[in-house]
Amino acid sequence: MNNTGVNTREVEVVVVGAGQAGLAAAYHLRRTGFEPERDFVVLDHAPHPGGAWQFRWPSLTYGKVHGMHSLPGMDLTGADPDRPSSEVVSAYFAAYERAFDLRVQRPVDVRAVREGTGGRLLVEAGDRTWSTRALINATGTWDRPFWPRYPGQETFRGRQLHTARYPGPEWFAGRRVVVVGGGASGTQHLMEIAAHAAGTTWVTRRPPVFREGPFTEEFGRAAVALVEERVRQGLPPRSVVSVTGLPLNDAIRQALAEGVLDRRPMFDRITPDGVEWADGTHVDADVILWATGFRAAIDHLAPLRLRERGGGIRVEGTRAVADPRIHLVGYGPSASTIGANRAGRAAVRDIRQLLANAPVAV
Repeated sequence: MNNTGVNTREVEVVVVGAGQAGLAAAYHLRRTGFEPERDFVVLDHAPHPGGAWQFRWPSLTYGKVHGMHSLPGMDLTGADPDRPSSEVVSAYFAAYERAFDLRVQRPVDVRAVREGTGGRLLVEAGDRTWSTRALINATGTWDRPFWPRYPGQETFRGRQLHTARYPGPEWFAGRRVVVVGGGASGTQHLMEIAAHAAGTTWVTRRPPVFREGPFTEEFGRAAVALVEERVRQGLPPRSVVSVTGLPLNDAIRQALAEGVLDRRPMFDRITPDGVEWADGTHVDADVILWATGFRAAIDHLAPLRLRERGGGIRVEGTRAVADPRIHLVGYGPSASTIGANRAGRAAVRDIRQLLANAPVAV
């Protein structure tokens, strides 16, 4: 590793983010001959191993997690289904980092990625700048919770919370709660809260779609293809869940039968003491819980001007169409645990080819 300045160091690849996608990419880098700290670095802004999982609410036990796939090279086995998923996955990621000696640097905030000289990129992170020939961006979405804006929102006298800071169901005891959002988080929150709250109201922009039957491999591929088409067009990615619908399991059926999942259309305005529809219908509320999802955390890539007019980054596979040095894993169609694993492998394969064919600047 060569110094190009007092606080600048050269590597072949920088991986930003140490969640599922980042660790999978780091594994494949190491497996194909790249040495950590000499050839590549992994920078993670979180305080501990675990990616976004370390911030999940305690009531989300491992047994409630759907489709958690093991990282490449080391299975996650024997986990207690009643233990919080934040603890299970964080411990697994920590063990994984040790097992493959990935030497993740944390907490490190990547502020910006800029064009450097000699075909290199400059990654500004903490008090250091990394000069790199390629970048794998695995920053996920957890750091960018999406808060919709509605008239009167600033007048609400109660509490407004987002899924990202969900405190667990007991916190809502005795409170009247409006849950906004028709995804998996919204329904899970609602079913937990209903047993504690004084009352719940569920609102969504579109009627929720409940999916009967097994989630087959063919169905999964079709769903991923729909998300992939959006990022290929440079549109902001939608989650895979948004095109698959919600699985109709026993808990969902019971909540539907009990009226817990009695959905109302989206309200039109927020009042000091609740929410209101255009026809004058009003619901009192002490809390509005926004289970409205997240957006890709890619603001640090802004200096490279990768965004298309549609607001997203055009991606083919994992490669940014506008800059083949940039790979986005855990973005769009690879924003699932199994998708992140595959994306990490694909990104490394493409980067090895890129570096082998690119002239080395002198």
